[in-house]
Amino acid sequence: MTARIYSLVNQKGGVGKTTSVINLGANLANLGQRVLIVDLDPQANATSCLGVDKHTVTKGTYETILGLVQPASALLANPTLGLTLLPASPALAGAEVELVDQQGRENKLKNTLEQVSGMFDYILIDCPPSLSLLTVNALLASTDGVIIPVQCEYLALEGVGQLVQTIQKVQRVSPTLKVRGVIMTMFESRANLSTDVVDEIKKYFPNQVFQSIIPRSIRLAEAPSYGLPITIYAPSSSGAVAYASLAKELLQGDGVSAK
Repeated sequence: MTARIYSLVNQKGGVGKTTSVINLGANLANLGQRVLIVDLDPQANATSCLGVDKHTVTKGTYETILGLVQPASALLANPTLGLTLLPASPALAGAEVELVDQQGRENKLKNTLEQVSGMFDYILIDCPPSLSLLTVNALLASTDGVIIPVQCEYLALEGVGQLVQTIQKVQRVSPTLKVRGVIMTMFESRANLSTDVVDEIKKYFPNQVFQSIIPRSIRLAEAPSYGLPITIYAPSSSGAVAYASLAKELLQGDGVSAK
């Protein structure tokens, strides 16, 4: 049995991508799933959010996709959170240049994850905020689709359009790649604009927008500075409740029973 693999991708920064990776992963773990979080962003925000100093990482996504170390040796288990992390370091920024001349460069991450997939139920990939070779690697590794976090703001649709074009290009190589769902983030219930954006995105992605909508939340913003997911930092907050609902919705849609 291999893991379900999803990339959380949006080339626009600040849309709640890393926040969603961490908190969706933590809630899936709470529901009994074995979860691996893959940090594929040279900024290494997911690594930092889980309390790991990115400057101390000597085995991570950079070393594994370049074949310098075995993937299993780079995994960092966090028993407290029930999560495992394949961390990133700033060295990952150099991977794009180093991969350019390598054969099969678009499939390096896919090959890496195939070696550890059997150890997990879910693998969530945190992508860089760009449509780069690293992002293409993530898309081709995403056997079960991409999840797109979209901020509830006016310019959201513009960025999503560019992303869809990239996904369509990758589909020429990997026809099975699909959009698993769209997460609406930073929703402000008192703002008509937020509701309008949700309605527009639903037109763009009919039947693909998750019902669980993530609110704008101070607690969600604070949690990373403590190296904790919202499940531990503020488990009763509105953000925690929303991500718990999202995890259940994903499992249900995948036909997976909570353990």
